[in-house]
Amino acid sequence: MIRAVLFDLDGTLVDSLADIAAALTAALADHGLARPELETVKTWIGGGARNLVAHAVDASRLAPDMVDVVLARFRAHYAAAPIVETRLYAGIAPILDELAGADLRLAVLTNKPHDLAVRICGPLLAPWPFGAIVGQRPGVALKPDPGAALEIATDLGIAPEDCAFVGDSAVDLETARAAGMRGVGVSWGFRPRAELAALAPWLLVDEPAGLRALLP
Repeated sequence: MIRAVLFDLDGTLVDSLADIAAALTAALADHGLARPELETVKTWIGGGARNLVAHAVDASRLAPDMVDVVLARFRAHYAAAPIVETRLYAGIAPILDELAGADLRLAVLTNKPHDLAVRICGPLLAPWPFGAIVGQRPGVALKPDPGAALEIATDLGIAPEDCAFVGDSAVDLETARAAGMRGVGVSWGFRPRAELAALAPWLLVDEPAGLRALLP
C-alpha cells in the first residue's frame, strides 16, 4: 500500500517553463546572446540549474568556462521573478485534495535550488499538508542519486517501498528505482512520453486524475 507520495516539482506539479526560460533568456542577453526556443529550453530542464545553463552555453557556442558566469546571472534573474507565470497544472489541485484526504503523506523533491523551491511551493502548495519541500542543497547529490529521497522517507517515517515517486522525466524514475520506491511517470510535463515508457515505470499516467491509482 502506498503511504507517501513524493513529487518532482517542475513539469510535474507546476508548469514553470515560461519563468525558467525568461530567466535564462535574460542571462544570455546579458552576454549579447540570442534567446533559445521555448521547446528547446524544455528539453534542458530537470538536471538542475547548472545542467540547464551548460546546455545553453553549449548551444550558444560559448567556451565551457562561461557556465559559472552565465549561471550566476540566471540565478539572479530567476530569484528576482520565480512565480510570474508559474502555475499548478490543471487537475493537480483536486488530486492533491484526494491524496491528502486519504492521509497519504506528501513531499516535494526537486533539483531546483532549495531556497527557490521553498519560495515557489509556499504560495502554490499552501492548501495541502506537504511534510517536506526539498531542493538542491550544498553537499547533497542531485537526483537521480537516491540520497535525498531516502532522507525524506526517513523523515516522514515511511519505508521506501511504501512510497511513490512521481515525476515527468527519466531522472525522476531513475531516482525512484534507486531509492526502492514505486516510480510514477506523468506525461504532461517537459519530457516525451516515450522517454518515460522506455523505463517501464510502475505507473504511467497521462492526466492528473490517473494519480487516483495511488489512493488506498
